[in-house]
Amino acid sequence: MTIVVRDNGRMTASLDTLTTSSPATSSLATTPSLAIGPHTVRPPVVLAPMAGITNAPFRTLCREFSGGKGLFVSEMITTRALVERNEKTMQLIRFDAAETPRSIQLYGVDPVTVGKAVRMIADEDLADHIDLNFGCPVPKVTRKGGGSALPYKRPLLRAILHEAVSNAGDLPVTMKMRKGIDDDHLTYLDAGRIAVDEGVTAIALHGRTAAQHYGGTADWDAIARLKEHVPEIPVLGNGDIWSADDALRMVRETGCDGVVVGRGCLGRPWLFADLVAAFEGTGAPVRPSLREVAGIMRRHAELLGEWLGNEARGVIDFRKHVAWYLKGFSVGSGPRKELAVASSLAELDTLLSRLDLDQPWPEGADGPRGRTSGNNRVVLPDGWLKDPYDHSCVGAEAELDTSGG
Repeated sequence: MTIVVRDNGRMTASLDTLTTSSPATSSLATTPSLAIGPHTVRPPVVLAPMAGITNAPFRTLCREFSGGKGLFVSEMITTRALVERNEKTMQLIRFDAAETPRSIQLYGVDPVTVGKAVRMIADEDLADHIDLNFGCPVPKVTRKGGGSALPYKRPLLRAILHEAVSNAGDLPVTMKMRKGIDDDHLTYLDAGRIAVDEGVTAIALHGRTAAQHYGGTADWDAIARLKEHVPEIPVLGNGDIWSADDALRMVRETGCDGVVVGRGCLGRPWLFADLVAAFEGTGAPVRPSLREVAGIMRRHAELLGEWLGNEARGVIDFRKHVAWYLKGFSVGSGPRKELAVASSLAELDTLLSRLDLDQPWPEGADGPRGRTSGNNRVVLPDGWLKDPYDHSCVGAEAELDTSGG
């Protein structure tokens, strides 16, 4: 990417070239591909759905850096809100014309509602691929029996998958999950077998339990065990992929068919350029200067404003990304705070232009970003763990009514 600072101080970005470092030493013998139904994802890299993050503007940035290669999944869409045609939800499922395949992640706990949402997507041609969320660990989701809590109820999981696949028509249905609720209630192997039985196309496993949230170290051995357990369908690995080398290492060590990248691309949408280059063996990691990063930040904020239809709302929504983009650079607390409360593109331009933009990429800037807390008590419905086969406590009223997490 080339960053141009105009006379008026406004920063713009064009996706031509970006500062790179020496080529990575790790590589695979061949460039693998991933089959998601009729869709071939080559190289096999997937943007994980993240609430408030993987909206259309962020997907656009990641897709541009990848050269259009990979699979980029929407924010979590609540099945109830979709069926009710909630205004916010309908905006979240709008895709750019260049997005292909269009990928939606659905959250639901009621099989009937999930089935209706999937049928709506198929009948109205709203997407080309549907992913089901069984991995979210946040309390507002698990306390209703959803997300990473749900696979513990094996018959409920089976019923949801059955309704989804039955109503999807020709659309491939995949699922994303965690190892289980905690180390005493692991569910991923049973869930994987149920998924195969019900016709799920692929499974992504985050190598943590719900209790871990995002703390500790992801268990890549669990990804390998799942791959051995369900050889019939692709298994994707997720967790602790902070660089392209991490992705290659995960594939080599676990035998997984592809990688799902979440927190690793926060403030680093160019990671998808790294991933493509690493899997294809064609280039070196991107190491942008602060000037280049500033241009990407500006473009991100501008895209958000265009998507939301309001410049100020776009800049305000962008605030959460500031710390991620600037991690590792020498930027004082004062400028960081000012950038985190900017409310217009002009203000953002002025603040960015005051930084020491000639700083090269800092050593050690890769690594954990976003939430890192762990060892949390998982909030569950009363009596949830008494019987893995009784899900009478879950009904349509347990559905969330808003999308985006």
